[in-house]
This record gives sequence, structure tokens and C-alpha cells, in this order.
Amino acid sequence: MAVNQIRHPGAAENLVNRAEVNLHSTTGAALATLSGRALHANHGIPLNLDWVREVRVNTSAVERRAQTLVTRRTVKKEWQAAWLLRAISCMDLTTLSGDDTDERVRRLCAKARQPMQQKIVERLGIGQLDLKVAAVCVYHSFVETALRALEGSGIRVAAVSTGFPAGLSPLAERVTEIRRSVEAGAQEIDVVITRAHVFGGKWQALYDEIAAFKSACGPAHMKVILGTGDLLTLRNVARASVVAMMAGADFIKTSTGKETVNATLPVGLVMTRAIREYAYETGMAVGFKAAGGIRTAKQAMEWLSLMKEELGAGWLGANLFRFGASSMLADIERQLEHHATGRYSADYRHPMA
Repeated sequence: MAVNQIRHPGAAENLVNRAEVNLHSTTGAALATLSGRALHANHGIPLNLDWVREVRVNTSAVERRAQTLVTRRTVKKEWQAAWLLRAISCMDLTTLSGDDTDERVRRLCAKARQPMQQKIVERLGIGQLDLKVAAVCVYHSFVETALRALEGSGIRVAAVSTGFPAGLSPLAERVTEIRRSVEAGAQEIDVVITRAHVFGGKWQALYDEIAAFKSACGPAHMKVILGTGDLLTLRNVARASVVAMMAGADFIKTSTGKETVNATLPVGLVMTRAIREYAYETGMAVGFKAAGGIRTAKQAMEWLSLMKEELGAGWLGANLFRFGASSMLADIERQLEHHATGRYSADYRHPMA
């Protein structure tokens, strides 16, 4: 589609998802629509090995298509500001460092509650939006700290689990780790797959592993981290995506952020098209999370463009799209301040934690 400028039909405030979304609703309400078809939350399907084996990826075509998102798509002025507000509302603010402390997590949670300086909010005239991020993502040991700091905010607490980031601890330990985080109050769990199952084509083992994680998550929302930088080929990425969705993933996620190569647009294109095919085949919607190496407002616009063009407006809310990022928020805040004042500020004026 040759489009020089992308414009969302709503006003800026309509680009911010303010409603609480029950991702495991039992009411049967549609989670999204695609090509006019109502889609519901994913509950998984039996493993279809024929589907997995038939997956093919034209790498050259994927790379050409991804490049158009960088060179042929622009959003300007108030539309750009609106899309950046949407990006903030889809963020999982994350701290996953070996030197994390309770105080650092509390500061991150304060930023999650108020992601932009109040004076910028006032200059933009968006105070009524009550803008905040989607979730805060931490290690298990900080789940209770985050829950206390975010109480009453509607911001979800996500915990990384299953031997993050390598995912190589015994399966029983990984399942127990999930249950402990859910018992502690985590509403979302980011799990890591065993990449060796993908390399060896052990699709039943991969399916069984993710299904066990899904069962352990109970009411919590499960994001399956594929570790795409480790999977070597786009075909492996596509096959792992399909198996994860069959096993019941609520989201498929690119990376832990610890790999040498993290989220890239070609990988994102392959994963979103796998989501689209799964939706057409099953009538169920799976979310997408881009994580690792996403640091600028420009990158945020590229990923939002990808979601809109490949999956439609239904995937432009926090219920089906997330950024795993923290440093990106500072650059978005700088861009929005420039939109409000006509001047750029220094990075140090927008600290994260």
C-alpha cells in the first residue's frame, strides 16, 4: 500500500486506551476485529504439525516490505503527537538489571503513573486523558513492591519468569516460578521458551512446554518470549510463533532484551503475519510485544505503522500491542515537549528511574 501519510481517524485523545481490558473475559465479548470478523481471546488449539511444517518465509520479500515502513511512511504534527501518546499507553516500563532495588522499582512505578512532566501535559491540553503506561515489568522478587506502588492506578504488574533470560532451568522449576509470581499478585507473566526445541524441530516438546506455562499462569496474562535474535532464521521465528499461539499464548514477544540482536522490523513483520493467519484460521486474536533495542520515538512510530498496516486499528491498543521499553519514553517525552513548545530539551531533563 503506497501511502505517504498515515492518519488515524480519531482525535488525539481517542488514540489513548483508557479502559481497563479484561483479557480473559468470560462474557464472549470480541477482543478485536480483522477484515470485519470478530475475534476472541486465544485459548489455544491442538498442535497441528502439518501447519507448522508448511510454514515458509521469503526473506528478501520480508526485508523489502519492512524497509517501506522506514522510507515511505510519515506522520506529522498533531498526528505524530497522537501516535506518540498511543505509544506511551502501550508501554511495559521495564527494569531487569542485576542491581535492581525496591527504591528503583518504586521510582519506575511513579514514572509509570505519570509518564510525562505535568507542564508538558498542560501545554498539550491532555490532562483529561489520565495518561499512563500499560504495565511495569520486573523480576519476581519485586512484584509485591510494584503492586504496592501501583495500587489503584490500573497499571498492571508483569513478572519475567521461567528462568529468564536463558530459560534453561528444569521445567518443574520454571512452572513453579510462574505460580509463585501469580500467587504474589502478578497480572501478567513473560515466559521464555527453550530455543533448542526450535533448532531441533521438537514442536511437540515446545507446545507442551508453553501449554504447561499457560496452565500455571491461571488468570494471569501470558506473553511468550521467542528470543528471536537466537532463532537464526525468519522461518524459525514464524514456526515458533505458530506453535506458541496454538499452545495458548496471549501475546508473542520478540526478545528478552538480553540477546545480541533483539526486535527488528523484519522479525516483527513475520510475527504479525503469523498472528493474522492464526486469526483467520481460528477466530482468535493474539497480541504482539516488541522488546529489546527500541529506544527512540521514531522507532515507536515505525512499530505502530507496522501494527496498523498488517493487523489494523484493533492492534493499536494495550490489550493487543506492547512495547517492552524504558529508555524510549524519555525520547518520546522530548518529542512531545518539542511539539508543545517548539524547542527540544536535553535527555537528562527526562530521567527514567
